[in-house]
Formats: sequence, C-alpha cells, structure tokens
Amino acid sequence: MGYSKNLAAGLFAMLFLAPAVLASDPDPLQDFCVADLDGRAVSVNGHPCKPMSEAGDDFLFSSKLAKAGNTSTPNGSAVTELDVAEWPGTNTLGVSMNRVDFAPGGTNPPHVHPRGTEIGMVMKGELLVGILGSLDSGNKLYSRVVRAGETFLIPRGLMHFQFIVGKTEAYMVVSFNSQNPGIVFVPLTFFGSNPANPTPVLTKALRIEARGRRTFQVQVRWWVLSPWELALE
Repeated sequence: MGYSKNLAAGLFAMLFLAPAVLASDPDPLQDFCVADLDGRAVSVNGHPCKPMSEAGDDFLFSSKLAKAGNTSTPNGSAVTELDVAEWPGTNTLGVSMNRVDFAPGGTNPPHVHPRGTEIGMVMKGELLVGILGSLDSGNKLYSRVVRAGETFLIPRGLMHFQFIVGKTEAYMVVSFNSQNPGIVFVPLTFFGSNPANPTPVLTKALRIEARGRRTFQVQVRWWVLSPWELALE
C-alpha cells in the first residue's frame, strides 16, 4: 500500500515537472516584457524589461522578414534574424523567427541551434533539407527535398543544413521555441575558433595534416563567417 502511494505521488510530481523540463525558455510571468537591450542590469535568461510607458506601440509587429536578404555571399544565402536582439518584444516569450534566402546553388552550411527546436516552411523554390542524427541513431542522415508550402522539423541540438536544388531562387521561414536559439557553425567551430583549436586535436580528430588544417582555417572563415556577417549588417 505504501509503495502504491509513493508511486502515485511520484507520477503526480512528474506531471507537473515535465513541462518545466521540456520547455526551452522559462515561462513568462507577465503579458509583455519588452527587452531593454541597452539596460545594464545583470540578466541570466532574457533581458530586463522596459517600463511599458517607454516600450512604444510596435513591439508586437515587425516587417523585417518581408524583405529578401542579399544572397551575394560566398554561400549564396542570406539569413535575416528576428530574435530578441532584433525584436525586443519577444523577450520572455520563448519564440523567434528567421528568414533564409537562397540564390541558385546556395547553401545554409551545417550548423546547430543549441537552445531551440526549429520548424520551418519553404515559401518559394525547392530545398534539400538534411538533418544528421546523433550516435543514438547511428549518425543517420535524414534528408528530403522540401517544396514550397511544405514544412520540416529539426530537433534542438541536431546538426542540419539546407541546399537549393532548383534553378530559381528560394527562401524559407523558420521559427524556434526560444527567443535566442543560438547558432554553432560546424566548420567555423573547428577551424575558426578564437583562440585557435590545438592543431594536434584537429589533425587527429579529422585525420588531416597540419598544413591541411591551416588551409581549411583560411577557407572556412571566408566561406562561413562572411555571409552571416553580411546578412546581419
């Protein structure tokens, strides 16, 4: 009887704890908390709130994703971010969006969002979407050509990429369950870190010679970092 009561109590506790464990961002405690991006207060998750009298009336609306990005980049793609830094009204709400434009032959290189699950829709054109599973799935590649009007889902923390397969321009809109999902570019993480990763680690882990590592480092910083810097200007 005592065991049954303890089991019931444990299950009851799990029902209340599960949402907190599964959520990406903390739940808000007020309707709006427009981010004070210039505030100097120390914050752990999110930003301090502006007084509503100073928030203006545009924190619920944005037209930033209506404009195509400049795809004249080494990757042939451009990312327009709409996270809390670009849209302070998302502060504490656990949501953000991106628009990614592709020129013919363009790609969004392999990357990871460490703090957010991603769901997206191809709005124009055709994109090959690839998602790389973890060791638990045998490093399986899940991929499919996604066409206009179709959607895709990328679990938090899994490496993924997009590559245009059509002959015309394409773009997609994605959303995250985090106001700041973060991004880790895999090539840049290896070869573009500051300070640089130790050469013996890279040469052994990736089975390359030291001179190959230096070549990769130069090429990766030009190939990966430049388009994002251009897109975020």
